[in-house]
Amino acid sequence: MPFQVAVCGPRHCTEQDRNNAYRVGELLAQRGAVVICGGGVGVMAAVTAGARSAGGTVIGIRPNDSREGACDDLSATIVTNLGEARNAIIVQSADAVIAVGGSWGTLSEVALAMRRGDIPVVCVGGWQILDATGAPVPGIHHAETPEDAVDRALS
Repeated sequence: MPFQVAVCGPRHCTEQDRNNAYRVGELLAQRGAVVICGGGVGVMAAVTAGARSAGGTVIGIRPNDSREGACDDLSATIVTNLGEARNAIIVQSADAVIAVGGSWGTLSEVALAMRRGDIPVVCVGGWQILDATGAPVPGIHHAETPEDAVDRALS
């Protein structure tokens, strides 16, 4: 069974986040991983386009009760009608999580992945989560580049 990587990120993202997500999608597809994402706009659309450009498979987990708003490049769309609770499905279906950029929804996916405790969680260009002493929360890998993020997720 192929390795499945959830790629999370904001629907309203920066151009840098969009570029990083596209490259993450390309790299994951080139390495044979299946990409799971929210299937919408922003980071989700960019990672989907990147993966599909490299012949990859992308599964979109949608929050509403229809495929409306799903990006065009998805290989398959799962309709949940669960709203933001669909983030748990995205994370539970993954063998690793890469967060590109940051939003509250992205933070919830990072937190759910960390609670699992059994998968790599990598952030690129996004959340730097610190504990009460100001030290980075252990367990979250911070990557400088999409290449580093994919290497850490697949290692």
